[in-house]
Amino acid sequence: MKENYLKIWRTVQLIPAGKVASYGQIADLAGLPGRARLVGKCLGYVPDSGVDGKLVPWFRVINSAGKISFPIGTEHFEKQKHHLQEEQVVVIGARIKLKEFQWQPDLGELLFKLEY
Repeated sequence: MKENYLKIWRTVQLIPAGKVASYGQIADLAGLPGRARLVGKCLGYVPDSGVDGKLVPWFRVINSAGKISFPIGTEHFEKQKHHLQEEQVVVIGARIKLKEFQWQPDLGELLFKLEY
């Protein structure tokens, strides 16, 4: 299981600042299609020290409807919203416009940065 967590964390590290990705998108890009729930679970265990010496921007991962998954008003919701807004991602209520902010890796990223 730890190997899958590393795949997920390393994939999340590739999401550029100011962009978001869905749990399912990360699962697909990490070579784990259909494992969106595993992505959510794994992000709850991100080491504080990061992975490979780099932080894992867990807050850039949202659900496929373009929403923050934490209940509105909770500490985790507010923390995720704050991090996204610091990166100029517009959050209205709990929603992010995927057409504007979703990460769409280019061919170079797919071929040379993704490991899976």
